[in-house]
Amino acid sequence: MVKTITPFSTRAKEGATDSPLGDFVSVDQQITSTANAGFYDANTGKLTGIKASDRDFGIMQTDVGIANGADFTSPSTNADGTWPLNMSGYTDLLIAIKPSNGGNYAMTGVMATDSVPFYNLSPTNAGQALRGVKAAESGSGTVNNILYDAAESLNVDVWNIFILQSIMRQQPNLAFKFTNNSGGISTIETAFMRLV
Repeated sequence: MVKTITPFSTRAKEGATDSPLGDFVSVDQQITSTANAGFYDANTGKLTGIKASDRDFGIMQTDVGIANGADFTSPSTNADGTWPLNMSGYTDLLIAIKPSNGGNYAMTGVMATDSVPFYNLSPTNAGQALRGVKAAESGSGTVNNILYDAAESLNVDVWNIFILQSIMRQQPNLAFKFTNNSGGISTIETAFMRLV
């Protein structure tokens, strides 16, 4: 606490008295932290919150009995509404894959569904590989698949975790097509975590 001199009262200003309200008054010098949780739209009154990174891996899915050479999409239709993966406001993505059969798996970033708009555009080309020019390749100007990994070797019965930095940012209708190239039937668990 700091002591400071008080201002003159209204009566003192009017000339009724020339003494201040008191000699000193205590002034609180504490700093109070605040959190910016977003802003209110002046037109609608709706709160637009600030995105935060997911606290844990979520949007978990288990695909049972995927044959060698077969593919599946994750996340797919989930009762809890977590499909598709919405990267709006997020920059990076962690993908975790746990197969019951070790070996090679292919992974492609795809448009999830035609029933969910890509921002305001609908219908979309569901299952189509997402294409564009990555920042690191901007000089070439060549449009390619944003993510296509033809043969990623995964270890059996453990979580194989990958980080995708920036390449899937702002994709509102995202899923991944995985292809089992391990040489045998596999049950595959997948999980995702978005980072701002």
